[in-house]
Formats: sequence, structure tokens, C-alpha cells
Amino acid sequence: MAITDDVIKVLIIDDDEDDFFITSDYMKGIEEYKLKIDWAYKFNEAVELLRKKAYDVYFVDYRLGAKTGLDFLRDAMETGAEEPIILLTGKGNKTIDVEAMQMGATDYLVKTELTTEKLERCIRYSLERTTYLKALRANEVKYRSIFELSKDAVFISDKDLFFKDCNPATAILLGYSKEELRSLSMYDLISDDNDRVLLQFRMENEGQLADLEVEIQTKEGEKKSCILSVTATVDKESTYQGLIHDITNLRRAEKANLMVEKLGATGRLVRTLAHEVRNPLNNINMSVEQLAHSGTENEENTLFLDIIQRNSKRIGDIITELLDTARPTELTFDKHSLQSIMDEAIAEALDRITLQRINMQIRYANSPCYIMANKEKLRIAFLNIIINAVEAMEPGNGILAISIDTSKNLHTVVIRDNGCGIPEENLSRLFEPYFTSKRNGMGLGLAATLNILQSHRANIDVSSALKQGTTFTISFPAVSDH
Repeated sequence: MAITDDVIKVLIIDDDEDDFFITSDYMKGIEEYKLKIDWAYKFNEAVELLRKKAYDVYFVDYRLGAKTGLDFLRDAMETGAEEPIILLTGKGNKTIDVEAMQMGATDYLVKTELTTEKLERCIRYSLERTTYLKALRANEVKYRSIFELSKDAVFISDKDLFFKDCNPATAILLGYSKEELRSLSMYDLISDDNDRVLLQFRMENEGQLADLEVEIQTKEGEKKSCILSVTATVDKESTYQGLIHDITNLRRAEKANLMVEKLGATGRLVRTLAHEVRNPLNNINMSVEQLAHSGTENEENTLFLDIIQRNSKRIGDIITELLDTARPTELTFDKHSLQSIMDEAIAEALDRITLQRINMQIRYANSPCYIMANKEKLRIAFLNIIINAVEAMEPGNGILAISIDTSKNLHTVVIRDNGCGIPEENLSRLFEPYFTSKRNGMGLGLAATLNILQSHRANIDVSSALKQGTTFTISFPAVSDH
């Protein structure tokens, strides 16, 4: 069923006809909207159509001959175009991504990662955001209604971004009351120093910003991924209006889906390899058994046969271990408290913690945090994370902080170290089987950990900074303590 009966006019600006056909084919799979999709391969023609407001949404390729998608965005800013513009590029590039968002692009998509679902979500978000901004700018009469009823956080601030007023969604998102927010600035809530500097630079030099992705820390210490837009109001000097769109669940879902896809592909590869290796391995084992009972063995032959048998068994054990890591974990679950499982994991790692002279900081919720769990497997998952944390810290200088907190429907475990940290390029590969930075590691510990946590319906998020440390945040569905 379509969300709207109106025809949405989409213009794809790309000088490569094959890329246009690929992108338009994905769009044709969108059932939620009636789309009229057109193509422009000349830059000047596309700019002229933009000035005439001929389309509702524009998808522009970064490479356009002598021009680029950024040039198109500059023309859009000069003409005051309000329609959403999405930049397409062949490869992900953070610099281009940031620059495009600074220039007013609604979104930034990599062509090789396009799917019908992503394009539908992108179009939906772009249209919703455009509707909000047009309403805020063009219709002062309806401002208060939109301000109060918006599901996104909307706020009014001074030039230093100190909150003057906000809608209920802002207080819900940030965890502060309206009164508490009046003593805070937007800068106080942004957790990343680089984001804070970029926001300040944009506000001082441009007086506004659109669609800056930032990480905001709530009153409870939770970090949320958000899209922030700030513009000056038209009626009062030094007064600004802002919009905060929470995309935390979207980013988590994208990470989870990507990890599931990776694990699925890896599992298929492992099963194929295991089948192809085990067949000749069985032939080797049977041949060794025949030779062992042939009566022709001597001392030297016996030595060689023993070597073959031991190594054949080792290969078989490795194949079994790989298969156990790749296949979904089927477990039996009972009601246990997270505190008791974590205590057992810490006790098992205590010798290593003591030898490394690690300082431990443990903080648990006062009441038991009950979940449905396989106690043995979950203990192993916690132990793997703790051991990795211990190995990442310098002996005598390490601080391992473990906390367990609870909310209405979730129990959250946080394991934080002050170790060497994980490079950004490795963070997305952290749970991939066979990926490891350890010299003698097989890369199976965290892969098995993810498998166990997923079987417990847990969400896991990892943040890290080089030379500062790594934080694992794991959330479990809560069960009643009755």
C-alpha cells in the first residue's frame, strides 16, 4: 500500500547511463511511493531543472565530467533550493561526505551499497525532513503545533546554543527537564571533541548548519547518534532554532544487518571448506590405519604414522572449531542474574588480572538484573571480552571498569578499559571470524562471543579511541524478577 497517492518526481543526475539504469531499477522496487524517475546527464540542464523546481528529490553523482556533485550543491545553495539533494559516489569518502553535508546535501550514499530498502528510507527521510523545514520557515502560524508535536527534538537557543525553549521530544531524547536544559548549551551535550569544534566553526563562520551527524550524551550517560540542524530565526536577532533527529536505532540496525550478512557469508564459506577438506582427510586417516595394521611397519614408519595421525586429528579439531563458530548457537536458557554470571567470568580471569596488576572498578545495580541465559556460554562471552581488555592494557597502569545497570525493559553491561584502543579501520571488522591483530591469534574469540550474544537477543555496541581505550556496551532484554 502506498504511503501517498501523489506522484513523487525524482531526477537522477549521472553522466553514466549504466549507473542510471542500475539506480532507477532499485527505485522501481519501492512500493511505498509512486515515483516518476527521469535522467539528466548534462550538468547545466540539471541546474536549470533545479531552478524551475521541476522535481521533488534529486540524486546527483559526485563525478559529472568537468563538474562534480559538490558544484551542483553550490548552485542549489545560491538559488535557495529547498528540495532534498542526495549525493551518490562510487566509493565511500568521509571527506566528501562531511563536505557534502556541510553544503546542504540531505544524504550521502555509496553506489555499490545501494538497495531498494536504503533508497526507500533515504527518500522517506528526505521528504519528511524537507516538509519539517519548509513548515518551520514558511508558516509561522503552524510553528507552535509542529514545535510541540514533532517526534524529532526541536529547540530554540541563543547564539551560543544555550537552550531557551524546547519541545517535549527534546526533553525525552536528552533526559533533561526543560528547566535543566536552560543551563546547558548544545556544546555541553556533544561527546566528540571534533564534532564540537566543527559545530562551533560552522556557527561562527556561517551562522547555521544542516544535517551534521553528531554523538550526543544524555543525562544518563547514554550516547546517541543524531542529525543536528541549526538555523537563525527570521524575526529575532541572535535567536536560533534547531532540529535533532535521533538515528541511533538506524545506525545499530545497519551495524547488526551488516554483521549478520558477514557471518552468513563466512558460515557458507566455512561449511564448503570443511566439506572439501574432510573428504581427503578421511582418506588419509583410513590409509594410515591400513598401514598401521599391514604388519610392515618399522620404528621409522611408526614415527611418521604417529605424526600423520596427530596432525590429521589437529586438522579435524580445527575444522570442528570453525564450524562451531560459524553455525548459529542453539542453547537452552534459564533465568539468571547478570551479576552472578559476570562474577564468575571475573573470577576466571582474576589470575591474569592480578598478574597484569590491573585496577578493577566494579559497579552493579542494587537489584538483581534477571535475563534468560545459558549461564556457561554467556560466562565465556564475558570472559573473552575481559581477557581482550586485559591484554590491551599496560601492566600496572590498566583500569578495567565493569558496570551493570537496569532500566524498565533492558539490562545493560558496560566493559571499559584504558588500553591501546582499536584503529577506526579495524573497528567495523572486530567481530569478523579469522580477523585478529594478535600475532598468534585465530580471530575466533570475539566471533564466538558475537554468536553467543546474538543467541541471547543482546545488542552490542563498541566504541574505541587510540591510546584511550575501548568500551563494550551490551544490552539484554529484561525478564521479571517474580
